[in-house]
Amino acid sequence: MTAHIDGALATWTTRGPRPSSVSYPHAKATKDGKLETCKPIHRLEWKTSKTGESLVIFSGGLPTDKAGKTHSITVLNGKSTTVLEMEHSVVDFVTLCETPHTADYQEPYAIVVLLQNDLVVIDLLSPGYPCFENPYPMDIHESPVTCCSYFADCPSDLIPAFYSVGRQGNKKVAGFSEKLWPINGGEWAPASCSYSEIILTGHADGSVKFWDASAGTLQILYKLKCSKVFERGGVAGGGAAGEESPVAAQQLALCAESRRLAVALPHGHVLLFKFRKTETHGETHVIEVPMITDTLEEETSPEAEGGRSMSFSRGADSVEGENRRSGVWGGWSSLRVRGASGTGGARRAAGFQPALVALQPGPPHAVTALTLNSSYGLMAWGGDRGVVVVDMSRRCVVSALCTAALYHAPRHTERQRSPSLDQMEGPGPGPGAGGGAAAAGGGGRAVRRSRSQGTRKLHKCLSTASDVYAAPSAPQHSLLTTRQYCSFDRNHLLDKLDSSFSRSRSSSMSSLENISQEGIQCLAFADSYTKKSDPTTLLPTLWIGTTLGSVLTMMISLPEADLRHTQPVVVSTSGGPIFRLRGSILTMSFLDCNGALIPYSYESWKDDSKDVRERRERTPTKQSSSSSGSRMSPTPGPTECSSTVGDRQFVVIASEKQARVVALPSQNCVYRQQIVETDFIVKAEIVSLKDSVCLVNYLSTGHLAAYSLPSLRPLIDVDFLPLTELRIAKTFCFSNRGHGLYLASPSEIQKFTIDAEFCQQLNEMLGEVFLARDMPEPPKESFFRGLFGGGARPLDREELFGESSGKASRTVAKHIPGPASGLDQLGVRASTAASEVSRAHQMVVERGDKLSQLEDRTERMHSQAAEFSSSAHQLMLKYKDKKWYQL
Repeated sequence: MTAHIDGALATWTTRGPRPSSVSYPHAKATKDGKLETCKPIHRLEWKTSKTGESLVIFSGGLPTDKAGKTHSITVLNGKSTTVLEMEHSVVDFVTLCETPHTADYQEPYAIVVLLQNDLVVIDLLSPGYPCFENPYPMDIHESPVTCCSYFADCPSDLIPAFYSVGRQGNKKVAGFSEKLWPINGGEWAPASCSYSEIILTGHADGSVKFWDASAGTLQILYKLKCSKVFERGGVAGGGAAGEESPVAAQQLALCAESRRLAVALPHGHVLLFKFRKTETHGETHVIEVPMITDTLEEETSPEAEGGRSMSFSRGADSVEGENRRSGVWGGWSSLRVRGASGTGGARRAAGFQPALVALQPGPPHAVTALTLNSSYGLMAWGGDRGVVVVDMSRRCVVSALCTAALYHAPRHTERQRSPSLDQMEGPGPGPGAGGGAAAAGGGGRAVRRSRSQGTRKLHKCLSTASDVYAAPSAPQHSLLTTRQYCSFDRNHLLDKLDSSFSRSRSSSMSSLENISQEGIQCLAFADSYTKKSDPTTLLPTLWIGTTLGSVLTMMISLPEADLRHTQPVVVSTSGGPIFRLRGSILTMSFLDCNGALIPYSYESWKDDSKDVRERRERTPTKQSSSSSGSRMSPTPGPTECSSTVGDRQFVVIASEKQARVVALPSQNCVYRQQIVETDFIVKAEIVSLKDSVCLVNYLSTGHLAAYSLPSLRPLIDVDFLPLTELRIAKTFCFSNRGHGLYLASPSEIQKFTIDAEFCQQLNEMLGEVFLARDMPEPPKESFFRGLFGGGARPLDREELFGESSGKASRTVAKHIPGPASGLDQLGVRASTAASEVSRAHQMVVERGDKLSQLEDRTERMHSQAAEFSSSAHQLMLKYKDKKWYQL
């Protein structure tokens, strides 16, 4: 059978010069009696079945006058014709049969169709030819990856939890085949890793995918869609032509132990998700992040006796009050939060469910650093304008400061009440506002401002955050918005900047104009000895690294555990940079006095679907209790490390040019290393590797450089990967155990490691995709089917004229032996003996072949057993001398 360009199918005999039949499956006769012209048939297969009906399967061949481009697969089963329309163009297809032999009934049961953007498997044994439900995401060209996160040695129960909710989300949809997925193959390697690895990929369409990357595998676990947090109309209408999607994931922060996920969007919005095993229905809390302006105002107030104040602009209009209550925001991207407060809530599927949405009004404010700490109950992010700290427990903004405000003298920032959007608007200015408060706009937004006698503006400097709280006043219960002013001495600030920035790089840092261009690049929560004046007090601290190399701190005062949900969190700036390095700050981490990595504190995950209040507890991370053997310890107490008051911690700071190890609380630099001079560091991370901790860097020259900690001695410097594309720099990341990854192409993730021991075990961990299978034996054909089937085959004389052919005809002459019958019988016997010997020899040869095959299989089984024994022996040696508390 042949397929033609005019949509025809022609059947030929092997001996005839012309086709025996020609048909046009999709051509219909017109009024003139002519057939319609059809499109070409690109691919054809012809299969047989035991029912006697043949299946003809082909792609294309539809009439040319059909509107649009219709991609299809046609199945001709006897007299029935079924057209299966495809969403994308058909590249190729393969028919799956019970046997590969063409001489036998092939019995086709499925069609595997490769489309341009998908892979579809069609069930041929079910009525209507439904598709099989794909067990894996088959969209080959999905939304581009915008960011990556890699977690090696994560909690062991995390992968089963993600897989469970991922399977719940993939509910059975009507219309699919009830049979199991027909394609299988491959096998796992006998050796495997003793720890779990998870990869998070953020995509341009707002989705976040969770992948199991343990032991050289890559399997999808769960898919989170951030676009479902917002209404469809807002997401579709966000952004002008040429701009990126308003829900594209730009930054990811996951606390694996508490199962909380923070996602930053392009406009500056931040979403917080909590993991729950079951489906719930509830409201999503929405808060407004105060807009940090680009103008720093100095106002001299006679009421404040000449004191100076710094204010910020909120950029909100009173006419938007009703929209803000329902979570609608204008500007660059109009997003309406689904199930916001006052809307009755929305259904939330099992998995990561939105717990908090922090919306950024005004112009876009890209988030460049994002972190969260479940033990503190705080989340922080920063960008070009400043840093924002949000209380996850009370769902309010704790602090929103511009970069310039971080250099000020110590000041406290606290929130008296959670500024949820349904509390931030009032019906109008109440009588409690009085004449002393000037309205900053309509809709009851009264702002108390001091009269300025000599206002001076310092442009391009960022402002501090405001405090918003409700002040009920009868009878209207209006909400009074006030601003909290901090002390700001311009001359003192200039002198401080001149003295502290004198050790910086060549660019002048002695003016406020340069501070306005300073953004936030790195954030880290830690319990640290920050104050020199109080070297024995361990304080919760937010460490801030800027784009100009400054390292700043914000002290955090947390309420008691039983008052955590009722009392506000108070943060205060330390004033001035503690340290300054060349280049942007890339990473910060903390070591104890013995050089062991101090694990971050966290709150263990609890399923709060039953509204059980979680209790805050601080315990070591999963990494410290795992079998990695890495030296991690909690922060030493006052009696450890030294009998006298001295340094108790080391903070490791890496920038684009250099790295330093600084002792705390003395703040003395004990080790430093100039990593590059003219080039820059793309990515730096402090990771645990075997029994130690090291600093790993990926340089712009394509080199990988590792340094020991805390001594900063060079360990390796190898040429690894040229920095040829921005995609590599955006997705390059390190993790524990010396592992890392980057996006090698738009659809490929490349993992790598610097651990030599892992490299030796890598071949044993890799599975087999293709497995060798014995060819099934061809079917045995009967004599008459072979005789009249038309095909050439060897014939046996005994089958034609021997006893197996049946009783001989009477007309056939019969041989009567003569006097020399004895010699003839002897010759027959000799020939028979020779044939028996040759047959026995043939059987011996065949038996030898089978024995050799058996020997090969036995050898393979022996080698696999030896590999398994070696792996088991290495594992026994690894844990032989360890105590139960070290496992």
